[in-house]
Amino acid sequence: MELNRYIDHTLLKASATEADILKLCKEAIKYQFCAVCINSDYVHIAKQALEKSEIKICSVIGFPLGAMSTEAKIHEAKTAIDQGASEIDMVMNIGRLKSKNHVAVLKDISDVKRAIGKIPLKVILEISDLSKNEIVKACEICIDANADFVKTSTGFSKSGATLTAVKIMRKSVKNKLKVKASGGINDAETALKYVEVGVDRIGTSSGVNIMTEYMTNLAS
Repeated sequence: MELNRYIDHTLLKASATEADILKLCKEAIKYQFCAVCINSDYVHIAKQALEKSEIKICSVIGFPLGAMSTEAKIHEAKTAIDQGASEIDMVMNIGRLKSKNHVAVLKDISDVKRAIGKIPLKVILEISDLSKNEIVKACEICIDANADFVKTSTGFSKSGATLTAVKIMRKSVKNKLKVKASGGINDAETALKYVEVGVDRIGTSSGVNIMTEYMTNLAS
């Protein structure tokens, strides 16, 4: 199994420097990760660093709270794409979901997806803030909104991915959407467990550590 091809090599902390982004891209090239996942203001830097590679550039939008206007999310997404992003990870409006204003949540995601067209859209649910029923409903809304992935977490909330939540998400979306697990996946053993339960992508800032462990285990 090519574990590296599951990994979105991620750096989203506010203190990340331009040099940190370039280092992230060099690591992505070395390990041939699927994508780098970064804040939108750094997309143009990643584009230059990765232009001779096939590594995707994933930009987060509405991050990490999801509570800004749909218009703001659309503008951020379209700007990121213009600058070189090939995937978009947007944060669902969690407060609207918990208010049971499902129409507003659907419109938010649908409008972003419509604006970015064929660019893959991953919707971050922030599972640590949701009940099982809310996770299921969020997944159903993402299907109706024509999203491409559901994603567990921003990594900035109370906790990150859980195997239990991923199983709920996988069951809810069936084969209609893909699933990305992110938040707290820091070693090869944990990453492999998520692959086993059916994730299509893993978001982690520990990609190098994961691959070092994985390759050491393969060699032993």
